[in-house]
Amino acid sequence: MYIIDRFEADWAVIEYNRKTFNFPLALVPSEAMEGDILLIEVSVDAKATAKLRSTVKKLAGTVFKDEQ
Repeated sequence: MYIIDRFEADWAVIEYNRKTFNFPLALVPSEAMEGDILLIEVSVDAKATAKLRSTVKKLAGTVFKDEQ
């Protein structure tokens, strides 16, 4: 469970497995309060990842040209 421990400036301090970490307050629902449990889902955006890899590959090709 991801439990909101407290709020500090622009962060929500989240407790997970007896450890805490900072989570951007902008990503927390406005109605959330200390003690609330958050549902956090994470997934990979395959389309955005492919686009980024293509951009990086093109950029690397212009920066690291073969010198012969």
